[in-house]
Amino acid sequence: MEKQISLFLCLVLFIFSISSSLHETEARKHNKYKPAPIMSLVPRSLYDQIFIHKDNNACPAKGFYPYEAFVEATRSFPRFGSVGNSWTRRREVAAFLAQISHETTGGWATAPDGPYAWGLCFKEEVSPQSNYCDASNTQWPCVPGKSYKGRGPIQLSWNYNYGQAGRALGFDGLQNPELVANNSVLAFKTALWFWMTEQTPKPSCHDVMVNRYRPTKADRAANRTVGYGLVTNIINGGLECGIPGDGRVSDRVGYFQRYAQLFKVTTGPNLDCENQRPFS
Repeated sequence: MEKQISLFLCLVLFIFSISSSLHETEARKHNKYKPAPIMSLVPRSLYDQIFIHKDNNACPAKGFYPYEAFVEATRSFPRFGSVGNSWTRRREVAAFLAQISHETTGGWATAPDGPYAWGLCFKEEVSPQSNYCDASNTQWPCVPGKSYKGRGPIQLSWNYNYGQAGRALGFDGLQNPELVANNSVLAFKTALWFWMTEQTPKPSCHDVMVNRYRPTKADRAANRTVGYGLVTNIINGGLECGIPGDGRVSDRVGYFQRYAQLFKVTTGPNLDCENQRPFS
């Protein structure tokens, strides 16, 4: 009798485990096909309007940045585009898309539809001047033969960024940096990781654009005022900020101004960083 009861209990547990597994599988499927929150801010029609020429034959990244990859990547960063009121949320997304557009631009002054209609044209840096290995950074040591050149929408660069992004996103960024230029969803995830992550003394781009960052004493002394210009300083201030009339900064601003109009928001103040000192 005891043996029969034991077999019965085993059978019940087996059926329960199968049922639980099926429920979990169905839940995962439901979440996979559930509309991502970003889709209400950036519907496909707006994405296509923003990136008019990303799949132009002249763009090396043709076919690499589909709408679906962008949407899927945002699922890993639920706070992106979801903090603050509608204006704040739309302005943040416009700023993010403007910055990645500059980083991957294929535009020029007389380009069809204007210079700010050619974002997401490149997926990796062309003819890099180095392999972007900071040998002094022993926490994220370079792998011999690997290049940590700019890749993906934000043009992720340097071994320490690849290492940290890889740890956060579940891939070996030091051993396999090429994945960022070979996997569309991962490429967008690295851009969002950089956007959302504070790297002291730099705040996160996200916190700046949703008005959660308060300048430190050092920021005030360096005239690092809150606004889109501070985001540029975070991304590439060492090369672009503190320089009057820098063309790269102007290009970033131009993209933002166009996208802000498409999102029906204002840009806010402090668009450039020509009077800001870079972060040390």
